[in-house]
Amino acid sequence: MSFNITKSFNILFKNFLEISSEVVALIVSDRGGLIVAGETSSDVNMEIISVLTAIVNPILDRIRNEFAFKKFGTASFDTDEYRLLFISVDENITLSVVLTTLASVDKVSPYAYFLAEKTAQIVNAEEGDVIQLEIPNFEYEGETVERIKDQIYQLRLESGGTYRFKFIIIGDHYVGKTSIVRRYVDRRFSKDYRATIGINIITHSFDFFENEINLSLWDIGAQQYFKRFRRTYYMGSQAAFIVFDLTNRESFENVKIWFDELINFLGKMDLPIVIVGNKTDLKEKREISYEEGVSLVPELAEKGVSKISYIETSALTGENINDAFSLISYHYIVKSKEKEEELLRKSLEDGINCILRDREKLTLTFITEKAFWNPGLQIMSELIELGKYVKIKDTKEEKIFEYPNGLILKSHLTNNFDLSDSDGAFCIFDARGKEHIDPKWKEKLIEIIESIQENKVVLIGVRVDPEKMDWSVLMEEFDVNEQLERKMVSLLFFKIGIEYRLEIYDQLEVMLNTIKTIR
Repeated sequence: MSFNITKSFNILFKNFLEISSEVVALIVSDRGGLIVAGETSSDVNMEIISVLTAIVNPILDRIRNEFAFKKFGTASFDTDEYRLLFISVDENITLSVVLTTLASVDKVSPYAYFLAEKTAQIVNAEEGDVIQLEIPNFEYEGETVERIKDQIYQLRLESGGTYRFKFIIIGDHYVGKTSIVRRYVDRRFSKDYRATIGINIITHSFDFFENEINLSLWDIGAQQYFKRFRRTYYMGSQAAFIVFDLTNRESFENVKIWFDELINFLGKMDLPIVIVGNKTDLKEKREISYEEGVSLVPELAEKGVSKISYIETSALTGENINDAFSLISYHYIVKSKEKEEELLRKSLEDGINCILRDREKLTLTFITEKAFWNPGLQIMSELIELGKYVKIKDTKEEKIFEYPNGLILKSHLTNNFDLSDSDGAFCIFDARGKEHIDPKWKEKLIEIIESIQENKVVLIGVRVDPEKMDWSVLMEEFDVNEQLERKMVSLLFFKIGIEYRLEIYDQLEVMLNTIKTIR
């Protein structure tokens, strides 16, 4: 199916005019002033704008000669009725943005450069190309995203999470940033190089270990004069590629400059970053060895960045392209999980302290089948705000830790435990690889219910393979309703998947809230 240029321009321009009331017209014209496409939001004489475009072209030609690509130029001037911003898309095509007399050119410019890039894509489109025509609201993407940048959307790897993040790609000219994006998103490579005019934004979704990753990819132009707008585009970023050309030493040395600009503009050091050495296919022209590329990571990490990696790719062959995006996604997910763990840890600490304001002590007991795997006790022992615990007992079969605020943590194996003084008990059974529960587990659960006092809480975690075990069948096999009718105990079940820590945090909080409510 052939690419419809007219339809694409109509959609693009209408979307653009909805962003700002200060933009009254958009015109794409050739060097002779012939209008290729246009759209207005008010009564603007298109022919006059076309004439103005032809007049300004000689000025743009002079401007082009001052830039490295000698293809790009921009100019603006005012008339009695309008402010006019001209951007040359290439040697023959100019984008004209007509603004109200009081409009801010600086405010509109980031949008105009984005529009110029989309215009170039449409003009140079080939059959089968798909161009995303949505217009981002940079003010929203900047201020609002920055305000909610640490918000966690859904982080449960065992059930499939959804991660949304803004991902920027920066680096020198000709290093292959756009080619990497195109290879990844469109699964194709273009040998015809065309510099990114300002910024290209593409949204893309993919599965990563059964998680849905929604990327907003911001491919940002490298022109020096464009630097003042890059701060706007960087704002709210949650991950970054810094790309260099393995056959160009200068681009490698400039990685440090891009790194410093990125950190200075964003003002944060916890940004997941992947340094990408591109063009591995050009082996004979290679100037940067793998060892030299890798050595850049610890050097940059010394500046305080905690999540930084190195990978080599080829946009031409596709080598490591998917792995590069998976790597940045992994870094982001880990960062997000760490952030959520921090929040959940604080919530647990608050819950414990809230209970201990009304009583002298709180005793929680953790029961496991194997001594070396006790995630509940491990998580609780990491709550540093509770103070330094004292080990009363620490053997393979039994552990007792006491905290200065009155919290007591106990750990037992399933073959020997005493819950007579416990406010809550947390027991884990491992059902992985099984289609049914071990009958001994039901007997052990009954023993737990009988051992703990009334009006206490029992939390049961079951490690499962979802594809092998039906949870409803498991619950039926764990049926202890008869025992619960005889003794008032709150019994809570939950599944433990591959990534169990976040789920255990949640369930421990439920356990504490139940203890507080019963109290």
